[in-house]
Amino acid sequence: MLQDTIAGIATAMGEGAISIIRVSGDDSISIVSKLFRGKNLATVPSHTINYGYIYDPETNKKIDEVLVSVMRAPKTFTAEDVIEINCHGGILVTNKILELLLVAGARIAEPGEFTKRAFLNGRIDLAQAESIMDIIHAKSEQSLALALNGLDGRVSRLIKEMREEILNIVANIEVNIDYPEYDDVEEMTNDLLLPRSIEIHEKMLKLLDTAQTGKILRDGIKTAIIGRPNVGKSSLLNQLMREEKAIVTNIAGTTRDTVEGYINIGGLTLNLIDTAGIRETQDIVEAIGVEKSKKLIDEAELVLLVLNNNEALTPDDRELLNLTANKNRIIILNKTDLETRIEIDELPSFVETSMVLERGIEVLEDTIKKMFEIGDIGSTDMTYLSNARHIAKLKQAITSIEDAINAMNLGMLVDMVEIDIKNAWYSLGEILGEEIGDSLLDELFSKFCLGK
Repeated sequence: MLQDTIAGIATAMGEGAISIIRVSGDDSISIVSKLFRGKNLATVPSHTINYGYIYDPETNKKIDEVLVSVMRAPKTFTAEDVIEINCHGGILVTNKILELLLVAGARIAEPGEFTKRAFLNGRIDLAQAESIMDIIHAKSEQSLALALNGLDGRVSRLIKEMREEILNIVANIEVNIDYPEYDDVEEMTNDLLLPRSIEIHEKMLKLLDTAQTGKILRDGIKTAIIGRPNVGKSSLLNQLMREEKAIVTNIAGTTRDTVEGYINIGGLTLNLIDTAGIRETQDIVEAIGVEKSKKLIDEAELVLLVLNNNEALTPDDRELLNLTANKNRIIILNKTDLETRIEIDELPSFVETSMVLERGIEVLEDTIKKMFEIGDIGSTDMTYLSNARHIAKLKQAITSIEDAINAMNLGMLVDMVEIDIKNAWYSLGEILGEEIGDSLLDELFSKFCLGK
């Protein structure tokens, strides 16, 4: 596969000023040269942009006026010869040039194959490769900064440093086992190994402590807006998003399915989901929406429970209070422009709002920020683990180190303890892609867009 020369459209499909078709592989220059009329691409200096035209070799028909960037290995993204054709941004002309490249000998790139080649050719490690996708999907300045720090290798360096410390321990154990006759080698006993293992364990825990913050910044918080019908859930969604995202009427049960949107609050992304009003209903369609809403309560990382200030608590309200009691929850007392009839003394805490008067939204946003303690994120070190796969591998490494520490405390032989220490080293290596199988690689890079 790496011997093939691949081609793909690197820009978003659709009409625009410019489209870029990227070509990578040993035959990139010769393939593009079959279509390009201008300077001789085989002789131009590397990392230059060359003006000319793309022609159909069979019909000799001019296709487009282009700029062709020539970048020779190894100083390219993929560490292979790379050509980028900058053409006019139209669907027809872009696809036509790609078609001609495929006829000339290139193969259509698989999703993420350019980045996969960069990884396989040693240009970047797997953590950096995944950070590229995070940059593309970043929805806030903080999540973008987090992704950029991953791309420039900060996360990788942290992991590599811990692996190096573990490797030094393993090397000392191996020398003790294989060459016990060497007098100048420090004997690696549990008494010496234990404090070093504890130190590594503490570093891992410290990194894990920041991982939840990193995951929040990267993925945002899945936030469900729940409540009975007609308490103001859709109005709340519209107020938070500053747009008419959801249909609002005074008819109970207007929202029958979930309505979703994204907002940014002080660098924190909320993945908002306005749910169908939860109540007993004989309407089949509405009942499906109600069941979906109840399921979202379990999945949500934050629940905004909306209650009607103008009505006494109903059995449905009390059920929702019980269902969300152990969740990250903010109770919103809406319709405070009307007379208070709800039993306020039964509510643990709440934020007062009025969608009619557009009052209380700022207080709600501040409450969310305080709940997730992100007020000073912008001024802190942004080197966090945030990828769910990375966090899972770090947890595996922590478990292995803990097993090793427990074994040492029980007085087990050092060569037995070494197994757990090696497992920690392997788990950390999987974050960087140094200990990973082909099937997982294929799965990871399949999530990338074409041409990336």
